[in-house]
Amino acid sequence: MFGGGSGEQAVAAEHAQARISRRSTGFQEFIRTIANPEGQRILDLGPTSPSNISFITGLGHRSYNEDILLESHDPGLLIPAEDGKAKRIDLDRFMAENLNHEKALFDAVLLWDVPDYLDESLVKPVIERIHKVTKPGGALLGFFHTRDAGPEAPYYRYHIADRQTLELQRGPQFRLKRVFNNRHIENLFHDYGSIKFFLGRDNIREVLVVR
Repeated sequence: MFGGGSGEQAVAAEHAQARISRRSTGFQEFIRTIANPEGQRILDLGPTSPSNISFITGLGHRSYNEDILLESHDPGLLIPAEDGKAKRIDLDRFMAENLNHEKALFDAVLLWDVPDYLDESLVKPVIERIHKVTKPGGALLGFFHTRDAGPEAPYYRYHIADRQTLELQRGPQFRLKRVFNNRHIENLFHDYGSIKFFLGRDNIREVLVVR
């Protein structure tokens, strides 16, 4: 476990950042899983990306987006902890305001590496809610850091380039909170029907889960 300028300038700086091209076997398998039929609902849990929306809609599917990691850093969610000294995230409020969809709405979910950066109190409830809003047989793609990544591993936004290539762009300075080993990942998705691991690059373990 691991423990400005103007808005226009910030946007310009973001677009100026170089992107890292990365081939992903897990993403390639995910795309094969959702190839047919058209009209599926795909939930992207990373930051909004025009390229992701364009790619998903180009497959004939509908794209939905929720940046739950960013939302989890809303200072307004913090409430006093039981000891009266520290603060904690208001779990009930967070879950009421995020991933609040009808049961079995989505055909597939792009989880990316969100669990590695989420506050500990949110990880299990978020995965349980994703399970609830995903259809039986629906696919989920997740990325998990290996221990070699280290707590200072940078947070990246994932942009879809093509069916087997992702472009990584440095995002906010979120800190890596934990590293899951294979057993931890299996326990995290114990309610799902199957799980498949792919050894990715850059100290990343890719996981394709089917509900």
